[in-house]
Amino acid sequence: MNVIPCSIKTLKGLYDISGVEVGQHLYWQIGALQIHAQVLITSWVVIAILLGSVIIAVRNPQTIPTGGQNFFEYVLEFIRDLSKAQIGEEYGPWVPFIGTMFLFIFVSNWSGALLPWKIIQLPHGELAAPTNDINTTVALALPTSVAYFYAGLTKKGLGYFRKYIQPTPILLPINILEDFTKPLSLSFRLFGNILADELVVVVLVSLVPSLVPIPVMFLGLFTSGIQALIFATLAAAYIGESMEGHH
Repeated sequence: MNVIPCSIKTLKGLYDISGVEVGQHLYWQIGALQIHAQVLITSWVVIAILLGSVIIAVRNPQTIPTGGQNFFEYVLEFIRDLSKAQIGEEYGPWVPFIGTMFLFIFVSNWSGALLPWKIIQLPHGELAAPTNDINTTVALALPTSVAYFYAGLTKKGLGYFRKYIQPTPILLPINILEDFTKPLSLSFRLFGNILADELVVVVLVSLVPSLVPIPVMFLGLFTSGIQALIFATLAAAYIGESMEGHH
C-alpha cells in the first residue's frame, strides 16, 4: 500500500531535479525573440576591439609600414599563407572569411583571459569570453559548413554531390554523416577547450590565489591562440577539400 505514495514521491523528486538550472544567464526580450545578452555584449566588445585596432593602425597608411600597420600587414600575410596552403591557388576570395574567423576567435579567446569580465555585475549570470558559450561556437561553425558547400557547388556544380558515392556507393551514409560531424567537431572542440581553460584558472585562483594560477594563465593564452589557428586551418581545409575533390 505504501508503494504508490513512495513512487509518487520519487517522481516528484525527479521532477524537481529536472528543473534545476546549471548556471544563470541574462536574457533580453525583444518582441517574441529571447536574446542571450551575455554573449551579445561580449561579442560587441570583441568586434569593437578589432575595428578600433584596425582603424587606429591604418588611419594614416604609409608606403613603408611601421608600428600597427606593419603588425596588421604581417597578420594579413599570415592568413593569406594559411589560406593558400589549405585551399590552393584559388584561395584569394576566401581570405576575408578565414581571416574574420581567425581574428574573431583569437581575440574572443584572449579576452576571456585578459579582460576583467568578472568585475561587471549583471542581474543574472556573469560575462565571459564569447567562445565560452556553445551558441557562439555553433554560430561560427555553421557558416563554415555553408562556405564549403558553396565552394564545392560553385566550382563543380551538381557534380559536387558525386563525392558522396566515392570511392564506392556503400560509403554514402558515412560520407553524409561526415558533413554533419564537421560543424559539431568544430564547435564542441572550441567550446570545450575555452570553457575548460577558464574553469581551471577559476579553481586555481580560489585554491591558491597568489602565484600558481599565473603560469596556467599564460598557458591558457597559448592554448587560446592555438584553438583559433586550428579552427581557421580546418575551415580552410574543408573549403579546399570541397573544391578539389574527396580525400
